[in-house]
Amino acid sequence: MRNKKLDSMISQMEAYLECWKQFSNFINLARAKRFGPEEEAQFLEVKSVMTQQLEMILAAFETPPVNREDIHNLIGNASSIRALSELNENALRGLENQWHKIFIALQAVLGQLKVQQKQLEGQSMWSGLFGKKK
Repeated sequence: MRNKKLDSMISQMEAYLECWKQFSNFINLARAKRFGPEEEAQFLEVKSVMTQQLEMILAAFETPPVNREDIHNLIGNASSIRALSELNENALRGLENQWHKIFIALQAVLGQLKVQQKQLEGQSMWSGLFGKKK
């Protein structure tokens, strides 16, 4: 049995996590000081998508699976790749640790959604209608 809303949420979370991976790549560009105007524009776009998609994800859950303020702080502390490149190594590591903590929390949410999807797939049409599992 399929749940289109759940399938859509899983796709949305996977796309969101790809943005998080890109964010990490931009931190690495800042550390290496290898970036130009095109990367700065892409970084701004990724941050925009991350912020907008966060609201859509949070709206889908009764209890927020991640802390909005933590994510806003992370994105807010990374105004540009240039600004990141001017941070000292300890500050960059702190930002990476903050990123990693949120990334793992988001991966856990995705995992929980996939468990729900697997459970639904294990239900027959009749058991789904009457609330019993196979």
